[in-house]
Amino acid sequence: MALRPIDFAVVVAYLLGITWFGVHFRKSQRTLSDYFLGGRQLPWWALALSVVSAETSILTIISTPGIAYRSNFGFLQLVLGYLVARVVVSFVLIPRYFAGDLFTAYQFIERRFGRGLKLFTAALFLSTRALAEGVRVFAMSVLVEVMFHNGVLTAVVVVTLLTLLYTFEGGLKAVIWTDVIQLAIYVCGTAVALVVAIHAIPGGWAHVREVAALSGDKFRVFDFHFNLHEPYLFWSGLVGGTFLTSASHGTDQLIVQRLLAARSKRQSQAALLSSGVVILGQFALFLLMGVALFAYYRDFPPGSPFSRPDAIYPTFVVTRLPAILSGLLTAAILAAGMANLSAALNALSSSSVMDFYKPFLHPNADERHYLRMSRLLTLVWGAVLIAIAMAASHLHESVLELALTIASVPYGSMLGIFLLGALTRRTTPRGALVGALAGLATLIVVILETDVAWTWYVVIGTCVSFAIGQLVSVFE
Repeated sequence: MALRPIDFAVVVAYLLGITWFGVHFRKSQRTLSDYFLGGRQLPWWALALSVVSAETSILTIISTPGIAYRSNFGFLQLVLGYLVARVVVSFVLIPRYFAGDLFTAYQFIERRFGRGLKLFTAALFLSTRALAEGVRVFAMSVLVEVMFHNGVLTAVVVVTLLTLLYTFEGGLKAVIWTDVIQLAIYVCGTAVALVVAIHAIPGGWAHVREVAALSGDKFRVFDFHFNLHEPYLFWSGLVGGTFLTSASHGTDQLIVQRLLAARSKRQSQAALLSSGVVILGQFALFLLMGVALFAYYRDFPPGSPFSRPDAIYPTFVVTRLPAILSGLLTAAILAAGMANLSAALNALSSSSVMDFYKPFLHPNADERHYLRMSRLLTLVWGAVLIAIAMAASHLHESVLELALTIASVPYGSMLGIFLLGALTRRTTPRGALVGALAGLATLIVVILETDVAWTWYVVIGTCVSFAIGQLVSVFE
């Protein structure tokens, strides 16, 4: 069953409305600081919600319910690590970023280790963020396929181009304020879908709890046994989540750009720490949605088995909700995809201009020239992400876990370099580079030759990078 005409009209109206809202920020874009950092005048609470929106994405909305559907609440153990990491980044890395007038995280590396290592870390960011974000763009096609059953390529390109338009025109201000709106839409939308699902189940919430208990306690959160091969256990979640989020929120321009846009160091720290409360509640909501759908489809089996766990929640939204409400919730899911895509486009463009184009190709151009180039590179990265999304369409695993796995490969080396720069004084540029390469090599071997869970990848990469970096520096 495809989306009904009235629901399709709601989705189209939303897409046009959010695009218009983002485009109207164009008039305030006069300098690179305006375009990439919102003039450093954005309130901390808006940045906090934008951080949550950036790390959530459409993957969280369509994949997290699928994780609970097939297992339990164990994913929250990883989220506990997300909370610890926010404390680490707030008090270890943010003070370093506000010690200078930085546009990107990698300028901190240049100041500490020189241009060579800045280029290495920025190139890692550009390549892996593009791959991970391309997979996220593909996640939109999962929803679009459920909605229309055909025309997937056209629909994904249209949504991407609309997102490109308001990111191209409005810069980071458009990204932040559309993030705030879209976060409210998809969280409220998921809450409404949860109420509808529970109300439709005979016996309501009591029956959901009964089915969850009979199916292996699907509300179970903690599992304290130690196993390197399972991703959602207490220690792999707490330790792995801490390292993963320390890397993503402390070294990835996608998040660091938001932290740099705050009015002060204290506001930046407040934004990051408060975002942890929101992210915990949000993940709990999505997991609860998955358990409710498990109970729902026990009573009302789908006409055919789900092709992938990512399709379970979108299928419910499109096929089981009343008219108009289905359109609103479909728009809510697309909202998350657009929010994350706009953030990635702006971050990729900012790193491309500030870390590569400006210092190496045109170091003495005026602000208007850099602004034009920033917009041009936003378009270029949009085309790259569409191409990667089309390639990802041939994959069959959970897109959330796939994106997290892709990001985890370089994050260990990245975090190792940043910690060496922030916590040590004697580490040399050569030592940091050798350590990072050793971390990458070690992780490639681990991935190819072992079945260690992806939640340990950043831990392994960081520890090897940090230890080898210090060791090489001692003997230099």
